[in-house]
Amino acid sequence: MANYEIPLSAEGQRFSISLSGTEYQLRVQWRNAADAGWTLDISDSSGNAIVNGIPLVTGCNLLAPYGHLGFTGVLWVQTTADPDAVPTFDNLGNASHLYWWTDQ
Repeated sequence: MANYEIPLSAEGQRFSISLSGTEYQLRVQWRNAADAGWTLDISDSSGNAIVNGIPLVTGCNLLAPYGHLGFTGVLWVQTTADPDAVPTFDNLGNASHLYWWTDQ
């Protein structure tokens, strides 16, 4: 399995990225509410929404509920010191990481 870390920082951000040869626009933002946290929006290269509001939680393939949308990899969040710890406002990109995994 190929593994690629998607570079993030602990701030809201929007950027374009190629994942397994497909161009996407990703938007990461902090939702400051009870039981909220970091979320991810995925759009196509033209900015058309594919899926919005994916919570950045650990321990699962974030794209599993969206298999019908044709994604060819797995998005996975993991925190360095405790793989099951959810990313906090301050540690995204330095202690909490977002990975793209694929069989290709």
